[in-house]
Amino acid sequence: MGLKKNPNLMYKKIYIKTFGCQMNEYDSNRIFDTIKKNGYEKTDQYEEADCYLLNTCHIRDKAKEKVYHEIGRLKKIFRNKKKPTVIIAGCVAQAENQEMLKREPYIDIVIGPQSYHKINDVILNHYKNKKKKEETEFDSISKFNYLSKIVNKDSNVSSFLTIQEGCDKFCHFCVVPYTRGPEYSRPFDQIIKEAKELIHNGVKEIILLGQNVNAYNYKDENNEYKLSDLLYKLESFDEIKRIRYTTSHPKDMSEDLINIYKKSIKLMPLVHLPVQSGSNKILKLMNRKHTIEEYLIIYKKLKMIKPNIEFSSDFIIGYPEEDDEDFKMTMELINKVKFINSYSFIFSPRPGTVAAGLTLIDKKKSKERLEIIQKKLFDYQIKKNKSLEGKVLNILVENKMKDGIKLFGRTEYMTSVIFEGNEECIGKIVQVEIISSNQNSLFGKLIDGLKKKVA
Repeated sequence: MGLKKNPNLMYKKIYIKTFGCQMNEYDSNRIFDTIKKNGYEKTDQYEEADCYLLNTCHIRDKAKEKVYHEIGRLKKIFRNKKKPTVIIAGCVAQAENQEMLKREPYIDIVIGPQSYHKINDVILNHYKNKKKKEETEFDSISKFNYLSKIVNKDSNVSSFLTIQEGCDKFCHFCVVPYTRGPEYSRPFDQIIKEAKELIHNGVKEIILLGQNVNAYNYKDENNEYKLSDLLYKLESFDEIKRIRYTTSHPKDMSEDLINIYKKSIKLMPLVHLPVQSGSNKILKLMNRKHTIEEYLIIYKKLKMIKPNIEFSSDFIIGYPEEDDEDFKMTMELINKVKFINSYSFIFSPRPGTVAAGLTLIDKKKSKERLEIIQKKLFDYQIKKNKSLEGKVLNILVENKMKDGIKLFGRTEYMTSVIFEGNEECIGKIVQVEIISSNQNSLFGKLIDGLKKKVA
């Protein structure tokens, strides 16, 4: 006889689709950990879903329209089937809230990033009374207190862990303060408890997340904790082999954080430090609160401490009032730092931000500048990867590729590495000789034993 199912649980299937940043990936995992308590099972098949959840991102261009495009696609799939409960979560949900329910009747629930602790009650109430619901209050404390009581089941070799949310910087182009709220740092002990859960699951690499992760600052009755304190604590766990953090703001790159690179063995030597522009004039217009000179001081300090440190960044091209001289300064910065992996986009105004009402520069010129910038950034990326050919690198193996033959892992610099090997390698740091490369990946062969020195 099989076990009787709990009659109070739903036993429905949910399909979760995630757009955007690593924090959204983390949120989607935690949402599922939460709704499993109601009996939900995850499905990878659209057509099986009793519930469809779209976790949205508001950073990129046309984010709102992508949501409605997805809903249109969903309508076609379920045209001759029972409609699933449709939930829009994430930053677009926060920004648009009630407007989404008015514009698209197919949507049942709209829930913002600081209200995920309410998702079970919201879903249950919807099934009971069939009323549409919008939940977009800012309540980070209640959210994380609730989530801390639910075990993080993520068992990937490399796992995300959110330590900080929101932003107080108010860059003129950015919607984060309006969609994620003010800066909030989770309690230190709460983070360590979740880290231990991940370690128990077999996680070997933890990536600490925050909109301004290096602004992390938590005070209790006895202590004040910064990001550096978290990094030192994670370093002490033998099971953890690698540690990373993202995304940082230059203003919060404090001396204690810089100095940790002198001692840490597990903190990886890739610093993602968005600069956005190489021109002080544009940085001031963006309200970035740092100068290029200050940025380069951070760069030089880290390079002096650890010469093998590399940098990645974000660039906004064609910001209002950007002229040829501003663009030239951005190119000069790229040539100084030689970023090995960066993201670059043409400025796109976001409703509600200061920059939304500014006059755009010529679109054709913006596209031309973006092409030049990306070529230069990609050249440095390709050059870095090419320089690794013939060397033996330490690779943390994350999983098996879909072909069932090759393995996938990453270098200390987050570069993808593909090579042949068996499943016993997964979760371990192995030595791989790099044979060839392209812009985004390295290809190599597994080294048996320690035949060669690690590069």
